[in-house]
Amino acid sequence: MKLGRELIGVVESTLLGLIAFMTIIATSQEIFDIYKVGRVELSDLLLLFIYAEVLGMIGVFYQSKKIPITLPLFIAMTALSRLIILQGKDSDPSAIVYEASAILIIAAACFVLTYKKEPI
Repeated sequence: MKLGRELIGVVESTLLGLIAFMTIIATSQEIFDIYKVGRVELSDLLLLFIYAEVLGMIGVFYQSKKIPITLPLFIAMTALSRLIILQGKDSDPSAIVYEASAILIIAAACFVLTYKKEPI
């Protein structure tokens, strides 16, 4: 049983290391693309923010061996915000309302989880 837990721990650490490495590569590629275009857009900043949140989540895991549930929720809110921005003005208004509603629901969940007395 202990060998199984150790194996899972090694696989988990390896995958998180790989995710961190690939996130750094993706960040570098995005910065290079911004440099090539010569212009920074809000969607670019949100994407870089998502990358920073992913790296932060991995850092928190390596320090505490836990991932607070609010971190992936923050990433989801940022991703939905980026989606709304990328869709532009010509998108279906109901889709924007649904996506904004999803952000509001996730924000409410973060609020509840942050002020809950017992840790999850």
